[in-house]
Amino acid sequence: MYITVVILPLIGSLISGFGGRLLGYYGASVFATSCVGVSFFLSLLIFYEVGFCNSVCYISLSPWISTGTLVVNWGFLFDAVTSVMLIVVTSISTLVHMYSISYMANDPHCPRFMSYLEIFTFFMLVLVTADNTLQMFLGWEGVGLASYLLINFWFTRLAANQSAIKALVVNRIGDFGLSIGIFTLFYIFNSVDYLTIFSLTPFFQNYYLSFLGIDINTLTFIGILLFIGAVGKSAQLGLHTWLPDAMEGPTPVSALIHAATMVTAGVFLIIRFSPLVEYSSTILGILIVFGSLTTFFAAITGTFQNDLKRVIAYSTCSQLGYMIFACGLSCYNVSIFHLTNHAFFKALLFLSAGSIIHALSDEQDMRRMGSLSQFLPVTYSLMLIGSLALAGFPFLAGFYSKDFILELSQITTNSNLNSSIAALSCWLGSLSVLFTAFYSFRLIYLAFLNNSNSSKKILTGVHESNLLMLIPLIILAIGSIFIGYLTKDFFIGFGTSFWNSSIFILPYNANFIEAEFLEVQIKWLPFLLSAFGVILATIINLSRFYILINWNFHSFFAFLVSKKWFWDPIYNRFFIYPILTFGYNTTLKNLDRGFIELAGPYGTMNFIPIWANLIKKLQTGQITHYIFFMVLGLCSFFILFYLIENLQFSIFLYFVLLFFI
Repeated sequence: MYITVVILPLIGSLISGFGGRLLGYYGASVFATSCVGVSFFLSLLIFYEVGFCNSVCYISLSPWISTGTLVVNWGFLFDAVTSVMLIVVTSISTLVHMYSISYMANDPHCPRFMSYLEIFTFFMLVLVTADNTLQMFLGWEGVGLASYLLINFWFTRLAANQSAIKALVVNRIGDFGLSIGIFTLFYIFNSVDYLTIFSLTPFFQNYYLSFLGIDINTLTFIGILLFIGAVGKSAQLGLHTWLPDAMEGPTPVSALIHAATMVTAGVFLIIRFSPLVEYSSTILGILIVFGSLTTFFAAITGTFQNDLKRVIAYSTCSQLGYMIFACGLSCYNVSIFHLTNHAFFKALLFLSAGSIIHALSDEQDMRRMGSLSQFLPVTYSLMLIGSLALAGFPFLAGFYSKDFILELSQITTNSNLNSSIAALSCWLGSLSVLFTAFYSFRLIYLAFLNNSNSSKKILTGVHESNLLMLIPLIILAIGSIFIGYLTKDFFIGFGTSFWNSSIFILPYNANFIEAEFLEVQIKWLPFLLSAFGVILATIINLSRFYILINWNFHSFFAFLVSKKWFWDPIYNRFFIYPILTFGYNTTLKNLDRGFIELAGPYGTMNFIPIWANLIKKLQTGQITHYIFFMVLGLCSFFILFYLIENLQFSIFLYFVLLFFI
C-alpha cells in the first residue's frame, strides 16, 4: 500500500503518455484520473494508520549509492507530516484531473497533458515521502521539470516559452542553495538520512565552520542554505518573480502547481527540517522577516492587478509568506495547518477562475467582465466561498489558521529576536489581511457584480460549466468550509499527540497558551481589518468615493505597485543584461572562439599538417564511423591492459603503445 501510492501516478503517466494514441482522449484521461484517485484512497488509509493509530512506517527498498561513507538507500518515511502531505497532494491532484477531462476536451494533446499532470504528482509524492535528502532532492528537481513542461504545455505561445524558462532559471538559484546545503549536511553529519541528521543535531549547536577567516555557526549556515531553496520554490520575496508569470499555463496547472503542491514544497522543507532550524535563532528571525515582507508585498501588489489569475497568484505568494512566518514563530504545526487549509480554498479559486475563463472564451481581464452572477450563479457562489475563506471570514478554513498565526505573532517567545523586528512583522502580517480582503472582493465586484463590460457576442455565448467541472468545485467548496473546523483539534489543539516527533513542537505548547489569553481587541483585530477591506472594496466599486482620494500620490503609488515594484526591470538591468554581455563578449568571443580555438583546431593543428589532414579526413560526420572508432579504441585499450598485466611490459613501452593507439 505504501509503495503503491507513490508508483501509481508514475504508471498512469507512462501509459497515458506513451499509450495515449491507442487509448484515445477519454481513455487516457479516465485512466490517469483513476490512478491518482486510487492513490488518494490509499492516502486516506495511510493517514488513518499513521496519523490516528500512531504507527510510523519506514521502508528501505534497495541500495542506491554506496561509496565510502556515503550510503544512500531507496527509502520511504511515512510519518504524520508525510500522511498530511499525501492527503493534500493526491486529493487536489485527483480533483484537478477530473476537472481537466472537461476543461481540456478540445485540446488535441490532452493525453500529453494528463501524462504531465501525473508525472508531476509522482515527483511530488517522491519529495514528501523520501527519508533522505538526496531522494528528496530528486523529487524536488523532478517537480521543477514537470512544472516547466506544464507551464510550457502550449509551447507555440511565446509567452508560455518565456514564463517556463523564467520559472526554471529562477528556481535554479534556490536549487543551487539547497544542493550546497545537502553537501554541507553530509560533510557535517556523514549521512543524508533524516533520522540520523535530526538525532545528531543537538551535538552541533556550538560547532563552527571557518571560511576566509570567518567562523560561521554550522546549523545557521545549513539553515540559510535550506531557506534559499525554500525561497526559490515557495516564491518568497526576491525569487518570487516566476510565480505570477507561470499563469501562462492552462488553468488546471495553476490550481495544481501554484496553489496546492509545488509552491508548498519550500514550506514543507522548512517544516521537515524543523528539528535543525529550531536550534538557530538567526534563521528563525530571517523566516519571520522574509515571511512578513512577502505577505505584505504580495498582498499590496495583488490589489492593483487586473488579470484574474494573477490576482489569485499574488494571493498564493502572500499566503506562503504566512506559512514561512509561522515557521519563524516556531509553530510548525500551525504552518502545515494553514498549508492544508490553503490548498483547498486556493484550488477552489483557481478552478473557479478557469470556469469563468472557459465561459468567456479565454478572457482574463477583470475590467472586461461584470454581471456574471446572472450568467454563472453556481460559479459565483463557489468563488464567493473561496474568497471568504481567503479573507479569513469566521468559521471558514482560512479563519482557523491565518487568524491564529496573527495571534501567535503577538507573542515573542524567542528572546534573541529584536522586539522591534517582531512588532514590525506582526503589523505587516495584520495589514496584509486588509489588502487580502480588499482584492478578494474587488475580484468579486469586477467579475460578478458590476455592470458588464463584455461584448454582446461574448455574453450570448456565456454558459455555466458542465457537471464534470462543477463537481470538483463543489467538493473543494465543502473542504474550504469544513476542513479547518474538522482538523483544528488534532492539528493544533492543546495536548494533541498527532505529530509526535515528526516535527519540532515547543514543550507544553507555550505559544498556544499565551495566545488564548490575549486581549479581546487583539483577537478581533484580523476580523475588523478584513471587514474594513470588504467595506472599502464595496465603497469604491459601488460609489464615486474614490474621487476624493489624492490622485497625485495615488496615481504614482498605483503605477509603482501595478508594475510589481519594478522587480523584473531591476533584475534585467543589474543582473541579466550584464551576465549576458559578459557571456558574449568575454567567454564566447575571447575564450571559446579565441583562446580555445586558436590553441586547438585553428592553432596547434596548423603546426602538424600531416596529422591535421588525417584528422580532417576522419571527421566524416557519419555516426557509424564515430561508433567504429570508439569501439576500436576501447578494444585497443583492453588489449593493452592485458599485455601489461600478463607480459609485464616496461613503462616506456606502455607509453609508446599508448601514443600509437
